[in-house]
Amino acid sequence: MKSTVEKLSPTRVRINVEVPFTELQPDFDRAYKELAKQVRLPGFRPGKAPAKLLEARIGRGAVLQQVVNDALPTRYSEAVTATEVTPLGQPEIEVTKIEDGEELVFTAEVDVRPEIELPDLSALKIEVDAIEINDDEVDAELQSLRARFGTLKGVERPAQTGDFVSIDLSATVNGEELPDAATEGLSHEVGSGQLIDGLDDAIVGLSEGESKVFTTKLAAGEHAGEEAEVTVTVKSIKERELPEADDEFAQLASEFDTIEELKENLVEQVKRVKRIHQAEKIRDNALELLLEKTEVPLPEAIVQAQVDQTVHNAIHGLDHDEDKFAEALEAEGSSREKFDAETREAAEKAVKTQLLMDAIADDLDIQVGQNDLTERLVLMSRQYGIEPAQLLQILQQNNQLPAMFADVRRGLTVAAVVEAATVTDSEGNVVDTAEFFGPPAGSEDDEVIEDVEDVNVEEVAEVAEAVEQEAEKSE
Repeated sequence: MKSTVEKLSPTRVRINVEVPFTELQPDFDRAYKELAKQVRLPGFRPGKAPAKLLEARIGRGAVLQQVVNDALPTRYSEAVTATEVTPLGQPEIEVTKIEDGEELVFTAEVDVRPEIELPDLSALKIEVDAIEINDDEVDAELQSLRARFGTLKGVERPAQTGDFVSIDLSATVNGEELPDAATEGLSHEVGSGQLIDGLDDAIVGLSEGESKVFTTKLAAGEHAGEEAEVTVTVKSIKERELPEADDEFAQLASEFDTIEELKENLVEQVKRVKRIHQAEKIRDNALELLLEKTEVPLPEAIVQAQVDQTVHNAIHGLDHDEDKFAEALEAEGSSREKFDAETREAAEKAVKTQLLMDAIADDLDIQVGQNDLTERLVLMSRQYGIEPAQLLQILQQNNQLPAMFADVRRGLTVAAVVEAATVTDSEGNVVDTAEFFGPPAGSEDDEVIEDVEDVNVEEVAEVAEAVEQEAEKSE
């Protein structure tokens, strides 16, 4: 087989493939074997009819068509390997010549990963805000902890922000009652903003047994986006009594003996949260800096596919009704033109980031280990609220394991970029990034996965389940 590559653009190629018929003999053998099972000829058992008789019955053209259809995917894959291009998406294949007994010629146009001139990672300078902790933040953590151990007590006064109330709700649109919007005995924390707009303002000042009507825009249901008249009735009011912040409380709520020790621990907790946020900012700033310094040609078909998928997901819940979608955007202060522009901008940035991370990963020879995949599986299973083994099965069934593998590799690549760069805070201090971005990819104690097809699914699932169970015990 002979294959050559024509570069149509920085992100698209045409692969020209010539296959001698002598190389198609195994394909002919398979085609005859399959046809023999389907075509019944008198005097021959199923699957035993000779090739010449099969051709006489169905025609040489039909045999050639099946051979070509079956051979194209394999020959295309072989050509991709031989030409060392990295395809993105599915190819457009055109058979340009079938000369029986001589050769099969076809072309395959496909988007490919472009060549990218990478910046010097060691020259990258990333800056983030310095971590500052004030007393109010620590006090807020202490208040939250006290609230967990607080008790509710009924009060005989109008409702205030922070109270816990039991309420009845009903709603009408244009005078018509909405049965789905009616509820009784609903528990609600005043000021939490967890239900409908305007509810908290309506409740404040109401005493037990009092009602108030207010207008709001419905966010869901058949009348989503429409104005509704909502009636709220307060059935009971309770306030939360908090325990005193003393040594006794420290012993009740923690492993510490004194309130001062507890507060010192809360300071460390606040610092830990801020370090996590700082690490996220370091990651974001590293990617932004790389995108600014690197020219990444965009494969239009890949960008458009992402745009189309986003649009499809956005209007799917509205029965693909463009008018309803436009109304929903208008209610959010947006428009279809603005949505389309933002969607394309986001898709272009996402594709650029993926292509750049993959290029850096290849340049640095980033390897994904079994532990890396396991950690991601555990994290995703917690996010989706299902067992790791079940999630892994879903990923396999939907052919999403390669995407997960690629995402893990890109994450390891970001860590390698941060490790190579100089990271400082706004006060000029060098930031130690090892806690969140180390150890480097390809650690010696991890089994490297050369290809996603080599993933030991059963082992990953078992380890993930064990990690999850251990985490639950520690909690």
